[in-house]
Amino acid sequence: MREKEPEELQLPYLVTFSKAAELSNFSAAAQALRLSQAAVSQRVQALEKALDKSLFKRKGGRVLLTGAGQKLYEYAQRILDLHRETRREVSGHETPLSGELLLGASSVPGEYLLPALLSSFGQKHLHIKVRASVTDSMSVMAQVERGEVNLGLVGKKAENPHLEFRYFASDKMVLIVPPGHALSKRKKVSVKQLSDHAIILRESGSGLRGCFEKSLERVGWSLADFSVALELGSNEGIKEAVLRGVGVAILSTYSVQKELRAGTLLAVEVSDLRCDRDMFIVQDKRRVLPFPARLLLNFLESHPIPTIPLSP
Repeated sequence: MREKEPEELQLPYLVTFSKAAELSNFSAAAQALRLSQAAVSQRVQALEKALDKSLFKRKGGRVLLTGAGQKLYEYAQRILDLHRETRREVSGHETPLSGELLLGASSVPGEYLLPALLSSFGQKHLHIKVRASVTDSMSVMAQVERGEVNLGLVGKKAENPHLEFRYFASDKMVLIVPPGHALSKRKKVSVKQLSDHAIILRESGSGLRGCFEKSLERVGWSLADFSVALELGSNEGIKEAVLRGVGVAILSTYSVQKELRAGTLLAVEVSDLRCDRDMFIVQDKRRVLPFPARLLLNFLESHPIPTIPLSP
């Protein structure tokens, strides 16, 4: 009896086209499918000849779908999904959903939300391999735009015609001080009172810093009005600096829950400063999302991230 062929060999042209669309690169698609780059090009060219339409346009060393390519990709996914469903119904066996998911995340979602999220996601999709990097929001957006990651989790939006942002969580900022600090006995302070103390900031490009700067602008203040003791690219580093008395800091409640519960850091409200923000999933509208990325989006829709209340 003839051994069953893998799915990739049963529908070679659509699978190859889809992989090239998802990776925006023929060479990467060839590597993923264990084909030669020439074979990938030949299959795409065969589709273009059959449809009498150009499916890809080249830009900056990558390939992006044309309008016709976008339409074909949508139908290709429906065909491939139906193919998987047919095999499952006829054979009675579930074909494991596999693939690689490339993520970029800014510090708060990357360090405090992503581990639990990926743990739950991984339990449901055991065969999806996830690779994630953590940096600041602007760097994540650049990774998405360059096609280096499929999705980004960021703490702010940017005006960019290529990027699409969708809400996935809310974050609240709070002033953090160490026990024994001059502000530690107060529940609320004003911006003016805060300006009398050295402050520690996240690096430029951070969504948290951007939120803080905009909040100051709304009440007629700026960073120039503060004594900046230190700038750090790590929430953990900032917490350590606050503990050592270097200065106070505005941080996300997601990042300080353990310290607030333990009493090693204290939270103080800045009464005239609104420092709440939304966090977003960002994707490049010019690129199609690979199947693992679509699975993650569907997972987030059915498993929304709860807002963490500030610990007393």
